Order: sequence, then C-alpha cells, then structure tokens
Amino acid sequence: MANSAPQHISLPSRDQFDAHEEGHSSASDSEYQHALEVVFDAQNAHRRKSSLVTADTPAATFQRRKNTECYVHALLESQRKSGRASNSGLEGIAETLASRRIASGKDETDDKEDAVVDKKMHNHNEEEDCGQFDETSWRDTFKAKDATQPVEDDASGKVQLQPDGMDAGATHSRLLTKKQLSDMAWGVRELSKRLGSIRLKLKVRTVFILTKVHDESLIANTREVTRWLLSPERQVRYTVFVEENLRDSKKFDAKGLLDELEEAEEGKINGDKHKRLRYWSSNMCRTRPHTFDFIITLGGDGTVLYASWLFQRIVPPVLSFALGSLGFLTKFDFGDFEKQLTTAFRDGVTISLRLRFEGTVMRSQTRKPKAVTDGENGDEDTIPERDLVEELVGEEMGDERTHRPDGTYEILNDIVVDRGPNPTMSSIEIFGDDEHFTSVQADGVCVATPTGSTAYNLAAGGSLCHPENPVILVSAICAHTLSFRPIILPDTIVLRLGVPYDARTSSWASFDGRERVELNPGDYVTISASRYPFANVMPQGRRSEDWVNSISGKLGWNTRQRQKGYKEWST
Repeated sequence: MANSAPQHISLPSRDQFDAHEEGHSSASDSEYQHALEVVFDAQNAHRRKSSLVTADTPAATFQRRKNTECYVHALLESQRKSGRASNSGLEGIAETLASRRIASGKDETDDKEDAVVDKKMHNHNEEEDCGQFDETSWRDTFKAKDATQPVEDDASGKVQLQPDGMDAGATHSRLLTKKQLSDMAWGVRELSKRLGSIRLKLKVRTVFILTKVHDESLIANTREVTRWLLSPERQVRYTVFVEENLRDSKKFDAKGLLDELEEAEEGKINGDKHKRLRYWSSNMCRTRPHTFDFIITLGGDGTVLYASWLFQRIVPPVLSFALGSLGFLTKFDFGDFEKQLTTAFRDGVTISLRLRFEGTVMRSQTRKPKAVTDGENGDEDTIPERDLVEELVGEEMGDERTHRPDGTYEILNDIVVDRGPNPTMSSIEIFGDDEHFTSVQADGVCVATPTGSTAYNLAAGGSLCHPENPVILVSAICAHTLSFRPIILPDTIVLRLGVPYDARTSSWASFDGRERVELNPGDYVTISASRYPFANVMPQGRRSEDWVNSISGKLGWNTRQRQKGYKEWST
C-alpha cells in the first residue's frame, strides 16, 4: 500500500523574502515579496511521472551560454541566473537597459558575470540535474548523438563536429518543477513588458532572409532586399544569408547581383562581395542559430511560423514584411522597406516576446510479462492490463519507467492531436500537472498559444486571446458531447494529451501544422511553456490597437449593421 501522506502547505519566513544577497535588489512587485509556496510530499501517490518531476528535486543546473548568441535570449539567461533564488534579477534588467546603450548582442560585462551567477552554478555535478532518474541517461544518449553529428561550416565548406555547448543537453521546461516553471514563465512575462516599452538598438552584422516558399514572385523582392543590404551605400558591411535553393535560381541571379554591386563601386574591387552573400540551410538554423543577428521574412503568417520552426531553440529578432494573405504577424509594409530597415538598424526596434510551446512525444514502453506462480499455470506469463490514467497520475513502482521521450518541438501556433486518417473519432485523455482533467471523444483537441488563437483554435470555436496573455487555450474539435466548452489555462501548467490503452484507433499529433506523428495507444504528448520565446519585432506604439484592428478588419470581428436610434415625432 502506497504511503498517502497528506499534502501540506509551508509558508516561508518573512526574512527569507526580505533578505537579499549583496549585489541583488529586492523583488520588484509587492505581490511577490511574500509568496506562498505549496510543497507536495514526495511520497504522495499523485507525484509527477515520466515527464514531470517532484517539487523537492534539486534545482536545475543549466549549461552556461555565450552572451554572443542573441541579446534577447542573453537577457533571459542573465535574468534566470540572477533570479534563481528570488525575483530580484528583474530590477537588474531595467538597470542594465538604462545604464548600457544596447548596441550589440554581446554582453560587455563578461568579466563581471560571476558576480550575478548563483553559487550553485559552480562545481557542477551532472548527477544533481533535476528530472526522473532515467532522464540523465536519456540526456546523455541525445548529447552523445548530437555531439557526433556533422555540421557544414558556411565559410570554409568543411564538415565539422557539433560543439559540446549546443542545446542537446539543455533542460526542457517539462522537466522543471512547478516553482521553476512558474519563475521561468513569470520572468519571460516581466522581460516582455520591459522590452515593449523600450527600443533595443542592436548591432546587426549578419542578416537572415526567409522568403515565402512556392511563391516565385517574391524572389525578385528577395533580390531587391539583398542588393540594398549589400550596397556600398550602407555604412555597415552586412553579411546576408538567403535560402540555399536561390544559389542557382535564374530569377535571383546571384552572379549578376554581385556584378551589379561591383559596378556600383566604380571599379573598386575589394573581393568580399561573394563572402558577404551566403546561403543558409535548415541544419545551420538548428545547430548554429547564434550565427544570425536579425531575421527578415518576406511572406505571410505561414512564413513567420516557418521561421519559428527553423529555429527550434534561440530565435533572433524577426521583422516581417506583409506579403501574404491575412497578416496577423506581419506588421511592416514592403513598399517602404528601405526606410523601415534603416530605422530598425539605426534607431532600434521594439520587441514583443511571443509565448511558444514545448511539445514532447512520450512513447509507451513495453512491460515485461509477469510470471504466475500459483495454481497449475505457474509456468505461464501474463501481461497485466495497463491504464494510462493510473500510469500518469498513480504511483510508479520501483525503477520501472512507463514512457520514454521521442522528439521535442518548439511551436508558435498550436499543437493538435486528432484522428488523422482514421474514419472514427479519437479517444483522448487530458491531464494537467498531476491531475486527470477529462476524457474526450472527438475528432481531436487543439492546444493553442495566444498567438495561435486566431488559427485552428478559432475554427474549433476557441476564444480569441491577445498575444500578450500568458495562457494556454484548449479547444475540442467536433466533440461528441453537448457540454465540452473551450478552457483557458495558465502557462505555468504542464499539459498532457494521451491515447488510452483501450482506444479503438491511434491518434496523430501535429506541431504548427508540421511533423505529423502517430500516437499509438499508451503514447501521449506533453505541452508546456517554452524557455525560448519568439522575438517578434513590432512597429513603434499601438501594439494592442494593432491586434484589435487585425481581428476586426481581417476576421470581421463583431461586424454588424448599426442599430438606428429613436427619432422624436414632430407634432
């Protein structure tokens, strides 16, 4: 019989929150100065399972990153480190932005980094990482796999091995404790509010251009932007990366473009034009995102989603020109791109951090049959019936793990679990943290970010949500019930959608409309707030008004003929 010790609530002493270490400021908001922490007994039957951790697990020890990767994510890293023991690091963000004129993705205070790094970062021991006991072996396996993966160097063309400091060993948000996940989500929200009221003056040297696929009419636009960036009239010698398939494109005409630039310099040949026009691949985006300082997209919302898909970890600031259909994420007019880019590079940009989800596919592991030792059937083995609810909410027995991870994806719009090509409805179990929410009989379930609330979530009858809201939207797709209503959950919850073992058919999961994965009975998907938000460049001011105008003008929100008023009769 499992020990069912009751849950208890511990209220930390006032001194714990009032005291602060030297070099750190106090918490910025009074509502967080005297927080109430809920602690769950580790022996409780409702403990976190194969994709979650208990609340008393040692704090995560993340790999230290270079501050040259991306300035926005460098701010997140420094905020996380300084705010590990408290939320005091948030005030340091404001002081940093005010004292330093932000002109580079490089932190100019590298020599002072140790002053704000928690002491637990030193003398790092891999065995103290948080997570289930078998997560260490999983991470070591993935790290060894990625460490030997060849990566083509863009400059020399040589094949190199992926460096050890990549994201292979990064801790996923689904492995964070409830407190760690809450602190991470709250820190991203606080930084997003601060970034929305200032202009980041970035030192841009390398520009990544992403063009809408299957639209040859935009190749000419790509060539025009590339020529403008490489023009000798620019004071900064930008390095421009365009898609690999444009290398031999006749419309893009890379050789002719370089010849035009050489002629524009009046015969002054410096020989670096071919070096400053380079080509990117999806493998480069995944393994070396820090290569790029700025992203320019030419297309619609789908092109922006593709940029998020390419950069599965760090996403450089993305400026999107409206060359598509709806344009919820594309706020800049291409007809004035020279002025827009000049202003962005010279005066700085306003950035909105969009919430992304981290989705992980968890595969059910086959159990070993148990021998029956009583009666005449003592030599026979039996496989006990399995219950997904019991495995995800009940107590795990011994060291036997029920599931293993099989792929993690960072998404900007939504994660959909549906019936796929099956002719019958899907049977889906929904869990939140350590609680079983409900069982759904429907064509599927859509879990959307606030950014994706106007996509599939809208078609499924979900609520429209402003992109700055830190929430998770859950909507059923054609549910076979009259009572299922869309629900809105906080972004500090770890959601799990699974296929029960007794389901008649399998289900399929898609991530931002890509990478459809079959979920067999017993498999499930974990969904949590990502540690890597999407840095979207916004026009100066009118952020909320732009979103309301978008849903009104492009979706016809609350469009109705106005009712006439009463008129007085003339006597």
